[in-house]
Amino acid sequence: MDETQKGMPESESGINMSRYDLLKNISSPADLRKLPANKLNDVADQVREYLIEVTSKTGGHLAPGLGAVELTVVLHYLYDTPYDRLVWDIGHQAYPHKILTGRREQMHSIRQHGGISGFLKRDESEYDCFGAGHSSTSISAAFGMAKAAETKGENRNVVAVIGDGAMTAGLAYEALNNAGTSDTNLLVILNDNEMSISPNVGAVSNYLARVLSGKTFMTVREGSMAVLSTVPPVKELSSRVESHTKGMFLPSSLFEELGFYYVGPIDGHDVKTLLRTIKNMQHIKGPRFLHIITQKGKGFDPAEADPLVYHGVVPFNPATGKMEKKSGGGAVSYTQVFSKWLCDMAEKDDRVVGITPAMREGSGLVEFEKRFPERYFDVGIAEQHSVTFAAGLACEGMKPVVAIYSTFLQRAYDQLIHDVCVQNLDVMFALDRAGYVGGDGATHAGAYDFAYMRCIPNMVVMAPCDERECRNMLYTAYMHEGPSSVRYPRGAGVGVEQEEEMTQLEIGKASVEREGHGTAILSFGSMLIHAMQAAETLGATVVNMRFVKPVDEEIILRMADSHDLIVTVEEHVVLGGAGSAVNEVLAKYGILTRTVNLGLPDQHVDHGVPKLVFAEHGMDADAIIRQVGLIRDQDIKEYAT
Repeated sequence: MDETQKGMPESESGINMSRYDLLKNISSPADLRKLPANKLNDVADQVREYLIEVTSKTGGHLAPGLGAVELTVVLHYLYDTPYDRLVWDIGHQAYPHKILTGRREQMHSIRQHGGISGFLKRDESEYDCFGAGHSSTSISAAFGMAKAAETKGENRNVVAVIGDGAMTAGLAYEALNNAGTSDTNLLVILNDNEMSISPNVGAVSNYLARVLSGKTFMTVREGSMAVLSTVPPVKELSSRVESHTKGMFLPSSLFEELGFYYVGPIDGHDVKTLLRTIKNMQHIKGPRFLHIITQKGKGFDPAEADPLVYHGVVPFNPATGKMEKKSGGGAVSYTQVFSKWLCDMAEKDDRVVGITPAMREGSGLVEFEKRFPERYFDVGIAEQHSVTFAAGLACEGMKPVVAIYSTFLQRAYDQLIHDVCVQNLDVMFALDRAGYVGGDGATHAGAYDFAYMRCIPNMVVMAPCDERECRNMLYTAYMHEGPSSVRYPRGAGVGVEQEEEMTQLEIGKASVEREGHGTAILSFGSMLIHAMQAAETLGATVVNMRFVKPVDEEIILRMADSHDLIVTVEEHVVLGGAGSAVNEVLAKYGILTRTVNLGLPDQHVDHGVPKLVFAEHGMDADAIIRQVGLIRDQDIKEYAT
């Protein structure tokens, strides 16, 4: 801080607002709309600088938002939000939107325990008209909103903003196909940040976009079509001439064929062009499609140079871009365990292939792609296709491994059942981010895979307790001929030493980790460390269950026979989870042993710190001890009575 800034007021986030002379006075889009249009470039510059400064302290998603700053400013300037609906796809690009919609002073809490969400949430702000954590939903949701406004006779504008990556999903095209057949007023904006701004996205292209969206062109177009509509062959010819004339300059054919009036591509960082083009398009009726080109990480040199690294960041030095080292206690992550295992297996077996739905880095496939490019398949944000594609590979004798987040496999549930499990195909699912996921919150929590997988015939469901067991389970799944899944949590393991040799586990067999008395704690997956800590105080037996399906019935019956209390614990929702599988076994054999199921509650758990969340919801060692103590106290009272 220089001498002139000393003593200046700071925001709640600790940021000195003196240099944000425009931004500090914008508490809502209504304040933004009071400014003259020639100030919008300055607003965009200040939003970008503020985003860099606050994210350098908190971490979060950076590069996507930097690329969407000008678009965000212009949309909130031209549209009467929140009455007009602005639907963002996902939420990575929506940090500038949060800054301009009354949450600037809360940005320091983003993704923090008790703070605002890193994604969009309807109950967080009236400006978040649709919650979004999974990709490619914006066009469907926006079309639904537009149809609702039309049905109710409301003069409401609806805009969907979708990224080029999200356009790889079938859902986006299903929505375009449906919306394009209607005359409902809807504007879809494609924020394309994968293309560089090529020669056709300069002055000439911007001029063409303004002409094609302007009143003169529309008047001539509509008048001509009205006259020529009485002569069908001529009408068809005129339509083709218009389409192909535009196609000489612009990549419009696909979206025009889907029924949208296409404009673009234009420079998404040129505020003047954005203003004029979108303002023109507001007067066009029916479904419209605006294609803008932006640069991910715009305005921050390190993010421009490597937008992938700066897509999601930990706290960093805003002057250099250097990020703080993530703490992991020296333990490797489960993702790293999977990455090494897949490469090891690919060396041994040329039938092994790796599949990801656009999550190469997150799922640990970077090294695999480098070493085995011919056996690496990134299918885009197309989870349904990834599963059926794997099924096809399995039909021909390959060994497909689908590396996917637990929360994203939910999008391909029919394919999981119908295309893999009904046919009993040899497809293996490596489910990353299983359980609670910290800052990513409810939309990314892998809280349901035990429940949605264990009910499917032919599926084997495994959950390792540490990184060594994870490697062995991955090998066990590979050796199993049929559908299988290995689910593991986000982040570092517990720190056990890795072994190069792999051991095939007996499917459906648990392991007693500690002999005790009175209470038996049946632990599934990552909760073993908490179970062992609790058992030291309780003198309890601890069983590492390993398999959710088939569950080890023999050991459950043995524990019920030799203990008077069974506690199950899992990093998964209690309803329908692994504890429910234990209850089902006891019910099957008519055993009445007292049983307590611990896990995530029947609610969507927000972002936060895992340690605090586990304590809050009764899943850590202290909570296990406390729960058992309450039951024992009740037993004593009942006995005394």
